[in-house]
Amino acid sequence: MQPALENSNEPAVHLPVMAVAEIQDSLLVVMHDLHRLEGLLNHAADNLLDRFGVANQGLLGLDVESSESIRQVRDALKSAVTELQFHDMATQLITHTTKILQGCAFRLASESMGNDEGEEAAPYADQMPERPNPVTQSEMDAGSIDLF
Repeated sequence: MQPALENSNEPAVHLPVMAVAEIQDSLLVVMHDLHRLEGLLNHAADNLLDRFGVANQGLLGLDVESSESIRQVRDALKSAVTELQFHDMATQLITHTTKILQGCAFRLASESMGNDEGEEAAPYADQMPERPNPVTQSEMDAGSIDLF
């Protein structure tokens, strides 16, 4: 059931209910895929941290001062940990995008289906992030950390 249009000067697009439902379903599928991607990133980051820990433990007992190559390996491992910021930034971006998609799905349902009598409007405005982009860093160099 489409809500009655109020007299307004705003342009409006009328879509069949099935088209709206398909769009909303697609938004929910994308949200699910983003959630799966976040899980894959979390798994990869956890494995990476474990491997760094094992490599670092293996280097602890060695005389690092006497071997330039061992010191270079340890320095490379320390620098590689900085790359784990990628996980944090990617996770923030996935969460941000998911909230936008969820807000769009709620708004689409609210605008196209209307609200039942006595039922409050869908809280799509609460789902939309206030900031347009939570991640502002576009590259990472060793020693360069942006706090956000």
